[in-house]
Amino acid sequence: MILRVVALAGGLLGGATASQFPEFSQQYTQRLGGAVDALSEVVADFDTSAASADLTRDEALAQMQGTAFLDSRRADMTRTFTRYDGLRADLDVLENAGPFMRAYHATRLSDREVARAALTAFEPAVPINLAGIIFAGTGFFAGLIAVWIFFKTLLWPLRRRRRPAAGA
Repeated sequence: MILRVVALAGGLLGGATASQFPEFSQQYTQRLGGAVDALSEVVADFDTSAASADLTRDEALAQMQGTAFLDSRRADMTRTFTRYDGLRADLDVLENAGPFMRAYHATRLSDREVARAALTAFEPAVPINLAGIIFAGTGFFAGLIAVWIFFKTLLWPLRRRRRPAAGA
């Protein structure tokens, strides 16, 4: 009986948590768009400066050396370009995806800065649309099964073994 109550509580917790994914992923995607916009200005500014000196981006980066400051700045810009390319690719995939495709591409919701900003502003929503209800149901069953497996595994060594009937 206790196992059923705990499993039900796990299911309810799983359902409540999973039902928030559509809203969180939408807010993450919006924040991701803002991050891409901000980085695109930095990238465009660098590329414009490089072009005005008749240099490609790589050539301009190669010239940024010789002092500790220039070496550090080159490393910063290289990280910025790498991050921009990654975030731009993530945004291209997530931008027009619905909640189920965003769940399929959940690994694209992985930028720590964007996720932290989205979580800071995130307010749980009641899932009143079909996607939220489906995520809630899926999370309910996942939580229910996870708690059930946990307790079955935990209690397995304590299970009584059945003895064969006499005369068998």
